[in-house]
Amino acid sequence: MLLSSCFFYMAFVPVYILILGFTIIVDYCAGLLIEKAEGKKKHLFLICSLIANIGILAVFKYYNFLIYNISFLFERTGHTSPFSYLAILLPIGLSFHTFQAMSYTIEVYRGNQKAEKHFGIYALYVMFYPQLVAGPIERPQNLLHQFYEKHNFDYVRVTDGLKLMAWGLFKKIVIADRLSILVDNVYNNPYQHHGLSFIIATFCFSFQIFCDFSGYSDMAIGIAKVMGFRLMKNFNNPYHSQSVSEFWTRWHISLSTWFKDYLYIPLGGNRVPVPRLYFNLFVVFLVSGLWHGASWTFIAWGALHCFYIIFSIGTKNLRNHFNRITGIKNYPRFNQTIQIFITFLLVTFAWIFFRAKSIAVAFYIIKSIMADTLTDIHKILTHQQSHVNLGLVGDDLVIAFFVIILLECINIINAKQNIIRLLRSKPVYVRWALYYVFLCLLLLFNVSASKQFIYFQF
Repeated sequence: MLLSSCFFYMAFVPVYILILGFTIIVDYCAGLLIEKAEGKKKHLFLICSLIANIGILAVFKYYNFLIYNISFLFERTGHTSPFSYLAILLPIGLSFHTFQAMSYTIEVYRGNQKAEKHFGIYALYVMFYPQLVAGPIERPQNLLHQFYEKHNFDYVRVTDGLKLMAWGLFKKIVIADRLSILVDNVYNNPYQHHGLSFIIATFCFSFQIFCDFSGYSDMAIGIAKVMGFRLMKNFNNPYHSQSVSEFWTRWHISLSTWFKDYLYIPLGGNRVPVPRLYFNLFVVFLVSGLWHGASWTFIAWGALHCFYIIFSIGTKNLRNHFNRITGIKNYPRFNQTIQIFITFLLVTFAWIFFRAKSIAVAFYIIKSIMADTLTDIHKILTHQQSHVNLGLVGDDLVIAFFVIILLECINIINAKQNIIRLLRSKPVYVRWALYYVFLCLLLLFNVSASKQFIYFQF
């Protein structure tokens, strides 16, 4: 399995296996040394491990971003920057396996995990190919012991894993890749679009990135399940959240819990004075934005989510008072629906910064949405010539919105009753009829042009 994981990783840029090998050796040795050491030495070994991991991440992911900003400051003062850029590609999935490796040494340091003596087993923990390049980011307590267990063939487990793989593949090649045609057409040529086009493209990007990323997670969890391994759930209907705080307990769960356990709580969590709480939140979301990419757009995206949560905390009493006065609290279903809708709008608005090529483009898109949308709608309603060009037309556009509706219907049903478990209880002829219908949909509506997973770049 370790050889298979090496082959899988080397299929992208073979030489980068050396970088992964270096961090594996460093963290393996650090784990053994941390377990044996005490006091300052124990702390020193942990720091050395973290520096090695974060150092590689900084060089490959953030060095050119730092040089870009330094060069900008030099140019503003009329000088030429003495620093040059590095002509390097970002190793695939670097942030994912770096964070997974760091969780191991931190847990050994805390005494929650025994240091792994078997080098091959530890290497496999870091390189386990189903989740190597885009998560979920596993903890050693959950994964390491599974490599010592015997995994016998189990028909139910294998078929459940295959179903999850198929559903993840559907989300990727039928929904995400189809929506990417529309999103790329608008966001890659922002100054050729305005108003309504940006609203539709941003709405579609919300579902594109969800289906793209959660589709990978479903396939990773499904592949592991077929082989007998249990990976953590990474998504839980995030667009059904009633607040932005809840959204972060449902979206990329393995990353949000990583930041909570290894950054937010060590900073003091929420058991601190309010100003310090706001500072802790700011640090976490700043780092979260940088984790996603070395760009000011990702930093702005993280800062915006931080603002949402701080604003929610600061206005909690005011909102509760408003609900009492208006009597909205007496209609819980209606109140929940409104909260879900507002949360989705806030999250979708933040995706503008995530997807835009620059801060300037993001503000142009926001300005255009505010200034031009009503004009675009009026032109459409009065049958005037409109400049709304989405890249998808006719049946393709109808299919795009149909699969979004289908996705939400399945998510709603699955939240009430697990669909895989429900399928398992049906007669053979019902199950296989549904399998063939699903495969036909997969073959008929998939997008032929393959698209790389969005989160591979992180």
